[in-house]
Amino acid sequence: MHPLRHPRNAIFVGLIFVVVGLIYWIAPHLGNGLVDYAGFTMLLILGLAMSIMAYVLIAGSPRS
Repeated sequence: MHPLRHPRNAIFVGLIFVVVGLIYWIAPHLGNGLVDYAGFTMLLILGLAMSIMAYVLIAGSPRS
């Protein structure tokens, strides 16, 4: 059985990192702190990379 019915749903794997990145960006604004733009950018890019990798691994898995 294929791990996902639709491999395009693998983007939700990377969405976790994007949500964490947005929280990482919003939290200092709420607390009047300093925003770490490098960490925010790296978390967003990590989310993109994880969703692409999840898609590649799931789409390439054998259908049995």
